[in-house]
Amino acid sequence: MGRVRALLSKVAAVGLPVLVMIGQTLAGYSSENRGVLAFLAARVACAQAVEGNDNTLSPYFLVKSDDSSVDQFPLKATSVAVRVAGVIADVKVTQVYKNTGQKPIEAVYVFPASTRAAVYGMRMTIGERTIVAEIRKREEARAVYEQAKQEGRSASLLEQQRPNVFQMNVANILPGDEVKTELQYTEMIAPSEGLYEFVYPTVVGPRYSSQLEASAPPSEKWSRNPTLHQGEKPSYTFDLGLALTTGVPVQEMACSSHQVDIRYDSPTQAKVTLAATEQFGGNRDFILKYRLAGNQFESGLLLYEGKEENFFLLMVQPPRRYDAHQIPSREYLFIVDVSGSMHGFPLEISKKLMRDLLGGLRPTDAFNVLLFSGGSQLLAEKSLPATPENVRQAQNLLVLQQGGGGTDLLPALKRALQLPRTEKSARTLVMVTDGYVTVETEAFDLIRKNLGNANFFSFGIGSSVNRFLIEGLARAGGGEPAVITKPDGALAAAEKFRTHIKSPLLTGVRLEWGGFEAYEVEPLAVPDVFAERPVLVYGKWRGQPHGEIRVTGLAGTEPYSKTVKVSEVKPAEANSALRYLWARSRLAQLTDYHLPHRDDRGVADITSLALRYNLLSAYTSFVAIDSEVRCKGGDVTAVRQPLPLPEGVSDLAVGALGAVPMMAAPVAGRSGSPKAQETVAPPRYEALSPTAANNSAASPEKERASRDKITQGLQIIRIKTSGGLSEAEVKKIVEQHLEAIGRCCQATRTGPLTEITLAWTVEPDGRVSGLRIISARKASGASERCVVELAKQWRFPHPTGSGKASVTVTLRQS
Repeated sequence: MGRVRALLSKVAAVGLPVLVMIGQTLAGYSSENRGVLAFLAARVACAQAVEGNDNTLSPYFLVKSDDSSVDQFPLKATSVAVRVAGVIADVKVTQVYKNTGQKPIEAVYVFPASTRAAVYGMRMTIGERTIVAEIRKREEARAVYEQAKQEGRSASLLEQQRPNVFQMNVANILPGDEVKTELQYTEMIAPSEGLYEFVYPTVVGPRYSSQLEASAPPSEKWSRNPTLHQGEKPSYTFDLGLALTTGVPVQEMACSSHQVDIRYDSPTQAKVTLAATEQFGGNRDFILKYRLAGNQFESGLLLYEGKEENFFLLMVQPPRRYDAHQIPSREYLFIVDVSGSMHGFPLEISKKLMRDLLGGLRPTDAFNVLLFSGGSQLLAEKSLPATPENVRQAQNLLVLQQGGGGTDLLPALKRALQLPRTEKSARTLVMVTDGYVTVETEAFDLIRKNLGNANFFSFGIGSSVNRFLIEGLARAGGGEPAVITKPDGALAAAEKFRTHIKSPLLTGVRLEWGGFEAYEVEPLAVPDVFAERPVLVYGKWRGQPHGEIRVTGLAGTEPYSKTVKVSEVKPAEANSALRYLWARSRLAQLTDYHLPHRDDRGVADITSLALRYNLLSAYTSFVAIDSEVRCKGGDVTAVRQPLPLPEGVSDLAVGALGAVPMMAAPVAGRSGSPKAQETVAPPRYEALSPTAANNSAASPEKERASRDKITQGLQIIRIKTSGGLSEAEVKKIVEQHLEAIGRCCQATRTGPLTEITLAWTVEPDGRVSGLRIISARKASGASERCVVELAKQWRFPHPTGSGKASVTVTLRQS
């Protein structure tokens, strides 16, 4: 029992996280002690549940239970059927849940969808019975679902947690049951530069959140979800089939994300299916691109005549790019995410992208770079001229970054917006991130409040980025979004960005309605057009379809005008999706504007609109209830379906494992400041080759080989502790950071670190303080400072006894 008491003292100090250690060590105790330990551990868990805990809403790694009676992976398959007719896609997503355990369960699954998706239907099938879901107010739907669950009825609930993040709950899945849920949505596919792109997001990336779980509203708790480790395949299969029908011959088609089979039934019809090797390809977005013959998107008008309301969609192609006679000087603020989720593949792509963006600046331009994770760091206190020396300095700073820590987006945005402006210049903010945050609407609101100060462009980096944030930031700031999923896409994205910002294609856009009675038009105003993509306008119309619609504006210094004859277009039943697309467009406008404030009027407007048009929204949900009572007693185990990490995302995206701090490089004009002298001396910049970038997205085996090479010969020689922290606990934490130490020395190009001895104090909350170097052999000042900065970020278990612990560690490179 002495060993049990010792372990329980750690439970009291550390709390629930140590229960994982208990589960791993139970085998070492007698059956009597195991029973006592399990009972007391359960008491600790219950006590914390009652008292509240300090867990944040960030995701966590799955810890597999030894209870084989509970199926921990109830989602077995996801299949997607897509029909694209012209510019409208209709998508049906089927999820198959099966309980292979011995206890009734409730399955909870968080999954993404397109940011443009108008979700208009859901149904649930159990055996031979199919139940069509009803749209209800969110609170009502949840209450009906919970009641059905308690009564033992099978039920499903579909909720929107973000405009591109949904949650499915399926209650009372009995042992051996197979339950199918089907949801349907429609979306618009608009071309850019003549290229059409259909994207089906497959997995929600881990969202960083510092909000405490105990105080969070139920609508925000979705982000605290179990996650598999990097490199682990999804536990469910993935399949997708797409049928394309166009009025113009398809010139070319390709899928950049998955292996596919493409079959052409005619020049205007094609079918796309996933290859058999992609059975577990649900860890990255499915991206299909195609181009129509002639490489030209024609302007057009679609009409739908309904029983109560009529809807239209206007698409007008802007003019081709032109050479503006006068291009004003420009200032660029690059805001780059270097948090834990960016470690590895995403950060290496970001470095490549930034190299190309910075290298394309004109000498007359000014620029600055702001790096952010849990904090933020500026290249300079004010923007610098884009001289070769300053650009090289910025590139050096980026090369040092390894990725680590949280993702505090809002403070970084606020800091960037508050920077002094360069006189007589047009300011453009550029965000580079994977978007794994939960403060999207707050960020949109912040950008809108500063619309007169800057345009805003956003680059999403990774295989499954948060497109709601990436696209929403650009929409709020009047700019353009871009998503880069592979290293070879960085160069093309940088070139496209430079072309976009050279000068807008169409400014001062206005719509004139000549005899066509349009109303409730979305958007309320058309922003400046930066790319060769059509101007899209949704709306309703009364009376007969006649008259004309004229689009005017300025193309450079020349007037632009385009007229569409309404009488030449016939309403068609095939355009019935326009009803949902208009409503989704109006919902997006209302949600973006009202959600940051959550005022009563905004909530009422969104709810009323969604209920009227049978759409999923932040305040409406779909619920399907089986009439048959199947699980008597209401004893159901809730199981959150674990999500795979998106391809290329490392374990550093979940929690603070191996967090690496931002490393600063001295900046021209600041070298005399004490702060600059304390930073790490940067290495000479060397361009990343495409091969190197591709290696960063290599397989888990190659990544492990790379880590082994970096840490080869780096050993912990001695550890001394006092004050309630064991040597084993210290060793475990330090070993997690050996790779970061190796990279630190590698980045500063100091050669092997022969030996270094560090000493520090571990505070009661696990933080490091008073860190100092006792001795160092054959280590440059740069590498010493780098290691010290790393060690300051470490976190240890809470010391027992006196509340503080003293630690001395010696590292040696053999």
